[in-house]
Amino acid sequence: MRKELSNEKETKKFYKKFVLHLFAALFCIIAVVFLVFGIKGYSMYRDAVTAYPIPQMVSSIQSREHFVEYEELPTIYIDAVISVEDKRFENHCGVDFITISRAVWNDIKAMSFVEGGSTITQQIAKNQYYTQEKKLERKFAEIFTAIELEKYCSKQEIFELYVNTIYFGDGYYGIYDAAKGYFGNEPSELSDYEAILLAGLPNAPSAYSPSTNPELAHSRMKIVLSKMVECDVITQEEAEVILTDGK
Repeated sequence: MRKELSNEKETKKFYKKFVLHLFAALFCIIAVVFLVFGIKGYSMYRDAVTAYPIPQMVSSIQSREHFVEYEELPTIYIDAVISVEDKRFENHCGVDFITISRAVWNDIKAMSFVEGGSTITQQIAKNQYYTQEKKLERKFAEIFTAIELEKYCSKQEIFELYVNTIYFGDGYYGIYDAAKGYFGNEPSELSDYEAILLAGLPNAPSAYSPSTNPELAHSRMKIVLSKMVECDVITQEEAEVILTDGK
């Protein structure tokens, strides 16, 4: 009996050591991978911002015709975009490490790039400097660029850059063209329903285009409203009123 207990203890010790060594090996592999691709990403970032400096990129966007400034945007539109795209936008340095950690874990579980975890700032960096190709070094380059962009611009300026360049479907780039094209209104004239609907489009602009897929656009709007309720920028009752008013 004692011998059996001893063997059982030894077996448990063996498996415990095996699991610990396995995790240590995996950690080392992940650390090396991140180091290698981090260096490649940093080089990609330096090449990109040297060829097209961030001040030049920002100035180029701000000088476009119909550039919409932060003060011209409805507050509910701003709240909707931040709630659904980047709820810690006001507090992070361009990178949301909580979201990225969750995305990395989900990618590891799926053994594929299924979740990006990009902030609003990272999306600007990606869209202005890099391709949409899902490569680890490109992700690192995007992160480095986002951090530099946050150093150069205020949060309001970053939000302006985002909404003035993002694609809304139907050939509309930027909030001005989207508001005019879909509803015939200036951005400042958007109703609550229109503003929240537009906030949901950039996630999948072709799929959610209200002119071709109104039901999907409405479904996406419900998701945006639920995120706004979660972030305490509107109540559930207010969300229901907005949906009702839009019918």
